[in-house]
Amino acid sequence: MNLRIALPDYKQIKASQQATWASGDYAVIGTTLQIVGENLCEAVDLGADERVLDVAAGNGNATLAAARRFADVTATDYVAALLDRARERAISERLKVTFRQADAEALPFADQSFDVALSTFGVMFTPNQEQAAAELVRVVRKGGRIGLANWTPDGFIGQLFKVIGKYVPPPAGIKPPVLWGTPSRLAELFQGHQVSTTRQDFQFRYRSAEHWLNVFKTYYGPTQRAFSLLDTKQQAELQADVLALLEHYNRSTNGSLIVPSEYLEVVIIKH
Repeated sequence: MNLRIALPDYKQIKASQQATWASGDYAVIGTTLQIVGENLCEAVDLGADERVLDVAAGNGNATLAAARRFADVTATDYVAALLDRARERAISERLKVTFRQADAEALPFADQSFDVALSTFGVMFTPNQEQAAAELVRVVRKGGRIGLANWTPDGFIGQLFKVIGKYVPPPAGIKPPVLWGTPSRLAELFQGHQVSTTRQDFQFRYRSAEHWLNVFKTYYGPTQRAFSLLDTKQQAELQADVLALLEHYNRSTNGSLIVPSEYLEVVIIKH
């Protein structure tokens, strides 16, 4: 018997993802993560005048960090509204950046166009992981670097996705984004290249667990979408689970919220 395995409908999944990320206002969340972009530029040892591509740039954290180091930066994302917010930030700081709407799985650039490619919590969400990784490698010159910041499965955000997945399962056939936060998966995706990883923690700092949840329900597309798909009872259950998770990780001693969230800082040298 000839059994054929149906491939995921990447086009449909991507359209749904695009709508999710365009909802809310990710820039409200993204600006709090700026330190990750700064640290990533240091990790790849970025030099002035290097050609840098920020893939799935969102509101431009890595973009701005690279531009502040006098690199020649191009920022891409498939959500135009997010690039608009990144452009506003660049203009306010008088930083020269090129912005271009583009799909991380089909980058509109020639082979070896860049010295460095960056992505902070961006490319990890592409549905076709192999294709996205191949594109990163393709557009970087030989000897160039790819710098990534990816949430890990065991960290707070990884566990948050697990909680949400109990109520709103991910599309069938799609590998979890947090696999990008594991050295074993990165070795598969970037086979033949030098991959170095360092575990880091980003600290979510909010007034309280309720404050964090309110901000993420309002502005973070994936959380906003999850709650919108549930009935009132399920919403209350999901809210209780998320609040419990926040309190579990909370290390604050003054009544506020400080939640460390592990991510993998990745530097890949193209061979």
